[in-house]
Amino acid sequence: MKKQSAPTMKDVAREAGVALGTVSKVINGIPVGEEYRLKVEEAIKRLNYEVNTYARGLKMQKSNTVTLIIPDALNPFYSSFAHYIENSLYKEGHFMVLCCSDGILEKEVEYLNMASQNQSDGVIALTYNDIGKYVPQNLPLISFDRIYSNNFTPRVASDNFAGGVMAAEKLMECGCRHPAFITFHSPYPGEADKRKDGYLHACSLHNISPIYLSKLSSSNMKEDIADFIKHHRHPDKSLDFDGIFVNTDYNAYLTCRILKDMGYRIPDDVQIIGFDGISKFSISDELFVSSICQPIPELAQTCVNMVLSKDKNMLPSLTLLPVHYKYGGTTKKA
Repeated sequence: MKKQSAPTMKDVAREAGVALGTVSKVINGIPVGEEYRLKVEEAIKRLNYEVNTYARGLKMQKSNTVTLIIPDALNPFYSSFAHYIENSLYKEGHFMVLCCSDGILEKEVEYLNMASQNQSDGVIALTYNDIGKYVPQNLPLISFDRIYSNNFTPRVASDNFAGGVMAAEKLMECGCRHPAFITFHSPYPGEADKRKDGYLHACSLHNISPIYLSKLSSSNMKEDIADFIKHHRHPDKSLDFDGIFVNTDYNAYLTCRILKDMGYRIPDDVQIIGFDGISKFSISDELFVSSICQPIPELAQTCVNMVLSKDKNMLPSLTLLPVHYKYGGTTKKA
């Protein structure tokens, strides 16, 4: 038995009793007479005709897709960011192509080329590499946090400097007299580096000698944090600090575990504040640690608005969104 083929645009035109060009205009949103539009739409329903949006996008040099590049989908912050990007794109009639690069430059470059070849409407990139010089011409790119050497890629980020000040001052408000700071960072500059600047600024304002660990991200973070604590521990087990602002919630949680394993009580002996505002469960507002929270839904919507903007030349070079503190059990209530 011969398999029935899917209906074509010619079938729709024949069913509606109109020209093929009229069907094409209706499908592509080009105005036609109301009578013709209704005829075509009714024929489409009767034949159960499905528009090949991908093929249509290639013809119009517009795919209605946006490529999102993130390091991985395991980190709760990245997965949450991807969730809200997809949600915002769908509301705008676009689909998300998710690419997880593992922080590997070669993979990120391949994803950029793939997006260009598939005529993606743009790329939103949360990367740990300087990919600016590899971006194909005419491929719109919005960077989350990272500063690229081409110096013209629009960036979206939280107000990390204000967040750093907020974290240090919140620890002081909760009774800390010697807050420390721990950060692991990329070799390439990004807005997140300003969390350290904010911490140092707060220390200067309050005449406090800063204590901090600042190293490149690596697989030895646990050992580095433990060594930092031991370096500032005295024979009686007292510490040079009574609070720590840590650059991410993940690293803050790791720091809590290490301190607890060493016999310290959180938050009685050492108070901890992270940065990101990641919830333990998507249906719960409970945090892993007290945190400076990034407005993830708003960050995602801003990235989507910018990558889909019709006038890319008018986009600001940097868009910062405010952060806020939220209690998560690792600080004392002021």
